Amino acid sequence: MNLCLFDLDDTLIPLDSDHAWGRFMIRQGWVDGEAFDKQNDVFFAHYKAGTLDIHAYIAFSTAPWRDRSAADQRAAQDLFMAEVISPQLRPAARELVQQHQQQGDLVAIVTATNEFVTAPIARAFGVEHLLAVQLEKDPGGNITGRIAGVPSFREGKTVRTHEWLASLGHKLQDFERISVYSDSANDLPLLEMATDPVATNPSAPLEAIARERGWRILRLFD
Repeated sequence: MNLCLFDLDDTLIPLDSDHAWGRFMIRQGWVDGEAFDKQNDVFFAHYKAGTLDIHAYIAFSTAPWRDRSAADQRAAQDLFMAEVISPQLRPAARELVQQHQQQGDLVAIVTATNEFVTAPIARAFGVEHLLAVQLEKDPGGNITGRIAGVPSFREGKTVRTHEWLASLGHKLQDFERISVYSDSANDLPLLEMATDPVATNPSAPLEAIARERGWRILRLFD
């Protein structure tokens, strides 16, 4: 059995689901549109520059919805999937995931976006294992705005991958081949532990690194 790890945003889908969720909340009237959009864009720029304070971002991005009822939250997830995500689920990305599954690979999505936003997307791809940013809950089950455990961001993606494999009784050395697909230089720690790193729809910084190191470059989207 081989191991295959996919980043999500701009890798399997041609958008950033976290940023898109912020825009979606503006359209729902859950936030002050101008102020929220401005700060959301600042955080997004920090992410692309590799300087994101992910703890501050999670506090900010969950504030508009974490105190809403469970029914409202589920309805928003469903509408977001229907309106924003489902139209962006491209056949080439689905086929790539299915190819690895059909080969018998152990497949996971490893993303710096939180589990609330990404769990329905992983299900849409038919991927059982999702390593997303985990949201802390209080004793009553309510989201606190803090992160539980190690955030799956930058070096944290490798930590979370090792923890997940250990929970399944595996270690990295069990796999002869390890494929990692990502668009972002933020994922260099994850890409560097792969036997088959694939720069997928790569950002300019990652494409430069991939060309320098002779990594495969894959473009799933136009």
